[in-house]
Amino acid sequence: MTDGQRSPTSDGQIVVSGLTKQYKNVRAVNNLSFTVAPGRVTGFLGPNGAGKTTTLRMLLNLVTPTAGTATISGQRYADLSTPLRQVGAVLEASSAHKGRTGINHLRVICAAAGLPKQRADEALALVGLTPAAKRKFKGYSLGMKQRLGIAAAMLGDPRVLILDEPANGLDPEGIRWMRGFLKNLAHEGRTVLVSSHLLSEMQLLADDVVIIAAGQLVRQGPVDQVLGSMAQSARVRVRTPQAEVLAAALKAQSATIETDEQGVLLVAGVDAPTIGRSALAAGVELHELTTERPDLERVFLELTAGKAGIR
Repeated sequence: MTDGQRSPTSDGQIVVSGLTKQYKNVRAVNNLSFTVAPGRVTGFLGPNGAGKTTTLRMLLNLVTPTAGTATISGQRYADLSTPLRQVGAVLEASSAHKGRTGINHLRVICAAAGLPKQRADEALALVGLTPAAKRKFKGYSLGMKQRLGIAAAMLGDPRVLILDEPANGLDPEGIRWMRGFLKNLAHEGRTVLVSSHLLSEMQLLADDVVIIAAGQLVRQGPVDQVLGSMAQSARVRVRTPQAEVLAAALKAQSATIETDEQGVLLVAGVDAPTIGRSALAAGVELHELTTERPDLERVFLELTAGKAGIR
């Protein structure tokens, strides 16, 4: 593994430009453009059918684009001189001969790629699978298979890591391990691109997000910036035994009000201090006054509503 922190440079940058993929009557990806910077974890998000996996497969030259380009460090993946040493990728849980042990699976990859045999042991230790090194693959859980796949991706100590749903099958402890592992890789200056449906985890893990829907870019940027752009959607939770009185006062100020199943008012269009002043003026007793900021899940759902895929 690399010691110390790598300096983020254009080396390792992923650039997707005008990428399009047409399958007969279905356009899976439509003129998609975005960049992924080194030294950061980028979450690649979208509803089912949005084109995430197709995009990753085009990035790795497993699928030929109809139009556009996808490059890593300025080159197509197929043109990289030592791809395993430059890019590590996991597009599904590791697949191996069911009778082969985890360590032997990695040693076979090392032999085929011309990597030192000890890299298999190092990579296995890196993902915490050393105790299961001599267990046969058929006895691995889905979470263990995910870790083995990541170990295989790390054999060449790559500058770039591309993962599709890496937390699938991991328990809470495994997800926490994955978060720390990927953050450390980014801290070393590597490029980390991760697709996931676990939006709450992405908010903890990612520095940046690329959100797509129906094969097109919806939003890209640092997580805080994307959340901040939706600040106008902030709501205020208000609990009061005089809900009808307060609701009437707030509607007079053009507030939008919903009521949940517990009778709590969800107020948009005015801020908490304004609500507090209105309650005081109306003689209304408040039991709760809490501003709810949009989280990544809420922002994602708002941005992708009705855009599951292209038909």
